[in-house]
Amino acid sequence: MTGPGESRKTSNAISSAGRTSSGASMTTSARSNARLRPVIPPECSLLVALKFPDPSRASWGPPDCVSQPTARLPRRAVVRRMTEWIVPLAAPRLRDRELQALLDGYRSGWWTMGPRTERLEAEMRDYTGAAEAVAVSSCTAALHLACLGAGIGPGDSVVVPSMTFAATVNVVASTGARPVFAEIVSVTEPWLDPVAVEAELNRGATAVISVAYGGHPGEVAELVRVCKRHGATLIEDVAHAAGSWHRGRHLGTLGRFGALSFSASKNLGIGEGGMLLSDDPVLAGAARRSRWQGITASTADRHDQPLSSYDVAAPGLNYRFDDPRAAAVSARLGRLDRDNEDRARIAGAYRDALAGDGRMEPTAAPPPGDRNSHCMFTAVVADGIDRDHVRVALAERGVQTSLHFPPLHLSTAYQAGPPRLLPMSEEYARRSITLPLFPEMEESQLALVLDSLPGAMDLAERRRPA
Repeated sequence: MTGPGESRKTSNAISSAGRTSSGASMTTSARSNARLRPVIPPECSLLVALKFPDPSRASWGPPDCVSQPTARLPRRAVVRRMTEWIVPLAAPRLRDRELQALLDGYRSGWWTMGPRTERLEAEMRDYTGAAEAVAVSSCTAALHLACLGAGIGPGDSVVVPSMTFAATVNVVASTGARPVFAEIVSVTEPWLDPVAVEAELNRGATAVISVAYGGHPGEVAELVRVCKRHGATLIEDVAHAAGSWHRGRHLGTLGRFGALSFSASKNLGIGEGGMLLSDDPVLAGAARRSRWQGITASTADRHDQPLSSYDVAAPGLNYRFDDPRAAAVSARLGRLDRDNEDRARIAGAYRDALAGDGRMEPTAAPPPGDRNSHCMFTAVVADGIDRDHVRVALAERGVQTSLHFPPLHLSTAYQAGPPRLLPMSEEYARRSITLPLFPEMEESQLALVLDSLPGAMDLAERRRPA
């Protein structure tokens, strides 16, 4: 990873390269630096190129997205660093109580999986109503263990959305099974369409991974019914949905498995981590063994009693969580509902502001009685407005935006084979934008976003080709 100092050196090299074009001699080192101008991958969504007339104002960042062999930015460009956003997309932070819990976890001497992890699992069972909760190193790990628990493997086909993070699909491929992409409901409802899912089950798919997009329940109840009719396994990817409820049940407890995330930008973010939810104690027990090399006795078990030996019941992995982070997640869990109320208030302000402007429409709200965690807020621009122009205009005001997600069925890894026709997913990917949303957002930050949106769309309309 490139450090901040190295980023400044690279920026200076670019400025030097620009000056040589006006007549100054270029040294061998300068020529080398000019050839090694930073390149910014288009998928690094926290970077937006802004054109400026003065190349000496160029700065580049964040550094971990630099020097990738993909598309190059214009010579005269500035890329905002993460610290320069007036309103960042998200603002991960730990409160004093969470920091103290993390520190206490380290001071306890249990730096890996131990009693605090077990306590967090019990708290998650109580909060979600799940019969079983297994803490793991990431949501990806939870999804992988769910696939293994469901017996998914070579020769199987698993229905997945294209509008999701790569992990949802990668875990299927890692088992040797084939991901089958299905269409979303509509351009304002970017979650799996049960009709499209059932069509794939009729063609022989044996499992479905649904995604609670942005924390929205989507059509999960109908997916449960469809999977039951076909004897298919439903796995819920609820990375976005800590605190999301559908008809009185927490998302992740309606299917056979659910997978929560503790990644930085999520509602229970602590850096990395995840939780597997299940109603099956046998499968949960197998997942517990699999997360630690298939060993029948955990480190805590061996600490509490002098075992003469233990068994490796089956090949396993290292998907363990650790006690310091478990303690911090426990502290965050106590504030989850209040944080989600703050998120809902901000999302409501966005909806109210966009209600009178037909140029941008929020994704659909959940039905009355359901609760959305509002992990993120997405909207779609009207057909004919260039979404990227809107993003650039917002960036000029210091407002960071993002894209969720590039359609996976068009990605290099998954576009092989017969072409998939998913026009709704592709249209959503082309027109959608993710606006800043985090519980600690200040009123002045929210006001800046709301004030900037109409002008950004005005600018995008003016730039529209005739």
